[in-house]
Amino acid sequence: MPLRDTLARVDADLAAGRVPLARQRLRGLVSSYPDDLTLRRRLAEVYRLYGDRAEAGRWSYLEEDREAAETSAFEARYPTAPQRMRALAWKGPESLAPTAFAREQLAGVRAACSDAMGRPVDWDALPSAQEADGTGSTVTGFLAGAGCLVAALAFLAIWVNGLLALFD
Repeated sequence: MPLRDTLARVDADLAAGRVPLARQRLRGLVSSYPDDLTLRRRLAEVYRLYGDRAEAGRWSYLEEDREAAETSAFEARYPTAPQRMRALAWKGPESLAPTAFAREQLAGVRAACSDAMGRPVDWDALPSAQEADGTGSTVTGFLAGAGCLVAALAFLAIWVNGLLALFD
């Protein structure tokens, strides 16, 4: 559905009091058009209707005239740079941002995330939550590998048992 039609439906949903549906439509639009700051601003306005300051701060984070309390709430909900980077849902380089302020914000978050990860990161290859938090470490990898090995050995044992049964 074209952007203009979806925005008309958002307006109709808000006028009819269907705020959750309007929010869902706007989230889809922001996902499709991550560099459109107008859509992000509208989504922040919808979250203000809910009274969710953290989400309003999330979607207005790239705006120069954002509210400090909302920005603080967003930063408290997403305390690490990798979490903020994922939460902003940006795609592509910072140069796609239409304002200098947005480009600076995006570059700052990406640089902080790169520092936290100990390697360069970009908006198209965000670190996973496990990778960023260090929870998807070697123990998880070892257990997954061990499980695969056990399954392969069980399959092999059943296959050999069946093969031997053919010759008995």
